[in-house]
Amino acid sequence: MTKILLVENDSLHAIQQLSILEGRFSDVQRVADAAEAFCLVEQPQFASSLRLVVSDLHMPGIGGPAFVAELRDRMPCLPVLALGNTTEDEGDYAGGCVRYLGRPFANEELLTSAHQMLSLSEPDRKAASTLPYPPYKA
Repeated sequence: MTKILLVENDSLHAIQQLSILEGRFSDVQRVADAAEAFCLVEQPQFASSLRLVVSDLHMPGIGGPAFVAELRDRMPCLPVLALGNTTEDEGDYAGGCVRYLGRPFANEELLTSAHQMLSLSEPDRKAASTLPYPPYKA
């Protein structure tokens, strides 16, 4: 089974994105913050079925680049779809299996991006995980 983890602290965005993703993918789980996401990733049974993280970049306590960098340290081959806004620098998310999707985006753009990232083969994910990722700047 393909598990997608949605990390979204805004309830309205979470409901919208969950509805969109669940329309195409059967196993989507939402958490409200980075701490919950990291707790799940540390559970072997959950981590073994996790195939994609879709994350809002405006989380309390940790910024998008720091969250993605930490997630990448824990699971280097895991694809991450980073949802941001027009004020963010897409270059902060270049490297590895990370794709940036700036708001506003159409529902179909979210689904297409998620599908493309899920379609990456295991060798492609491993190869991408060796690509340099920008260091987190505090």
